[in-house]
Amino acid sequence: MFTKKIIFTLLRNGNVTRTILCSNYNVYCERQRNVHISIQRKFHLHQFNKVEAKLAGNQKPDWNRAVSEAEKIVGYPTSFLSLRWLLSDEIANVALHLRKLVGSNHPLLKTAKSVIYNGRNNMQAWGLIVLLISKAAGHLGVDDMEEDKAVGVLHSQRALAEVTEMIRTSHLVHKGLVNIEPDVYLETSELNDMNFGNKIALLSGDYLLANSCAELANLRNQDIVELMSSAVRDLAEAEFVGRRDNQNNPLPSVPPDDRKDYAVKEWTLRNVLSAGALLGKSCKGTLKLAGHSNEIQEQGYNFGKHLALAWQACLDLSPFITKDQNVTFNLCSAPIMFHIEHDPSILIEIDKGLESVNNIDYVKIHKIVMMGPGVELTKQLQKRHSQRAMEVLSVFEKSDARTALCNIIAAMGDF
Repeated sequence: MFTKKIIFTLLRNGNVTRTILCSNYNVYCERQRNVHISIQRKFHLHQFNKVEAKLAGNQKPDWNRAVSEAEKIVGYPTSFLSLRWLLSDEIANVALHLRKLVGSNHPLLKTAKSVIYNGRNNMQAWGLIVLLISKAAGHLGVDDMEEDKAVGVLHSQRALAEVTEMIRTSHLVHKGLVNIEPDVYLETSELNDMNFGNKIALLSGDYLLANSCAELANLRNQDIVELMSSAVRDLAEAEFVGRRDNQNNPLPSVPPDDRKDYAVKEWTLRNVLSAGALLGKSCKGTLKLAGHSNEIQEQGYNFGKHLALAWQACLDLSPFITKDQNVTFNLCSAPIMFHIEHDPSILIEIDKGLESVNNIDYVKIHKIVMMGPGVELTKQLQKRHSQRAMEVLSVFEKSDARTALCNIIAAMGDF
């Protein structure tokens, strides 16, 4: 009887009932639609990653081949170390003076070698990355006269790519300055070499930095100038993070008692400031020049940041996956930071370098790290940042530039 009464009431108030039922049904449909969209996005991202991985994996990933093919896409090698720079009187004079340092132990020689070295640590590829993300994103509402029709990027974007390389190279050259302490260089010839090398490093770095400022000013874009100036500030700030020896070589910080996330936090802070910020802000700036929205510009920053961190993790791994154990390495590299988190006793060996890292037994530290989880955790770190950089690329339409960036990311993970 009670059931019949309820049915009769519902029938009598049919409009109200229909409204309630339709409202609930609409809510249900909206929820299902959101779930479907979420699943669909994940599926598309998964498919994108599979396709790009297949494109990048048609042959064994090779860094030099990936960079060479990418350079063809943007027209020609992007580095400011092009003929118009190499044939300038200023660079020619620096090269002549640099020859006088051959045979000495000045760090400037190592920096000069890394500039032209054909490998993963080739800093000339930074400008290439900026131009590839420029071409992958395209440009909106820009004067046709601004575009380099042959390759589909703007002249201002190419100038910004050169600025990026100049800033990075000038910073590394300046880092090659030697702190000449009393009674360290007893021989007059060695002391003269160090002093001369310091002068060349200082003048070369200042020359590159001054030219980067001039190029930025020619863009006549205050936002870009402010953005890239903040990147230079970040590079300088990176030199004051953590402990240092007397030559300003970095040493790991003493971890807190719980050591929770110590390695990732410390490593990320150092490398975002020293690398990720510059590449990220350069990618953000090039998308600003192309007229993209703030949201897309932030995606560009995230891509550059994660790519730089993946790149650094790859460089950190190199000394620990080579057969040669007699190579020196960065004591704040990811494998060591992870090992400190796992077993802080390694700091006993590292702290021998508080005065100079030359007092450290690198072979012994290498063996200790190889017995711990540091190398494997660094591979996972590199993979995470590579994956995040790849996810950002899914925002842009499929193109040869996007594929080239995927190939470069894939080549970095070739261990």
